[in-house]
Amino acid sequence: MKPLVSLLLLSACAWAQVPAPTTASLTTELNAARKKLVDWGGLLTYGSDDSEIPAPKAGENRVIFIGDTLTANWGKGKTPFFPGKPYFNRGIAQQITPQMLVRFRQDVVDLNPKVVVIQGGLNDIGMVMGPGSEGTISEYLESMIDIAKAHGIKVVIASLTPVCDCYNTQTRLRPVGKIAAINGTLRDIAQQTGSVYLNYYSVLVDTAAGTRQMKKELTDNGIDPNDAGYALMAPLAEKAIADALAAR
Repeated sequence: MKPLVSLLLLSACAWAQVPAPTTASLTTELNAARKKLVDWGGLLTYGSDDSEIPAPKAGENRVIFIGDTLTANWGKGKTPFFPGKPYFNRGIAQQITPQMLVRFRQDVVDLNPKVVVIQGGLNDIGMVMGPGSEGTISEYLESMIDIAKAHGIKVVIASLTPVCDCYNTQTRLRPVGKIAAINGTLRDIAQQTGSVYLNYYSVLVDTAAGTRQMKKELTDNGIDPNDAGYALMAPLAEKAIADALAAR
């Protein structure tokens, strides 16, 4: 009996050390949940901005980046988001590919770009909004590609980026093997649809360690690139866009 009592006391002490959620944090979570219910696809995020963007000028190589947190955070740190280029960031944090499909016409097609860079899928397998799989990611991505091509928009498909357990466990929901497998599928889809494959993974992954995780120096939380990461990704994006523009 004494060992059991001791265990219960230790558990109680451990529980007491966990900070209770504050009213402010609960309010923030409630507002976020309410926003997702009211505007699940995120149409309100860029709706007003989209309506104020003029048509492209003659000869303008307009590019839209649509994606999740990785895209949304690009330019919020010290690494700028392609300064001086007619590139528009349409990333929304924590989004999954079906949400991106919902807003694809508004945030991409209606802005008349020559190229769209589609980045997504990591939140799908991370079950941010429920279960997601390689199959569902492929289906939503192919639908976005179909819409883009129907409107004469060249497509760049970005790889999933690696994660690491540098700060906390990320590979449980986003296993390194699953990320690699999905990237193989994305590469195949790009080839089959005449799109360009953008391999962000190649410059972020730590091949020397043999773990296939993201290099610790390129992330501050184990999942999102930091400024150093974006600095390595930018030239790859520029090359992929140039290849898409050159393709017939």
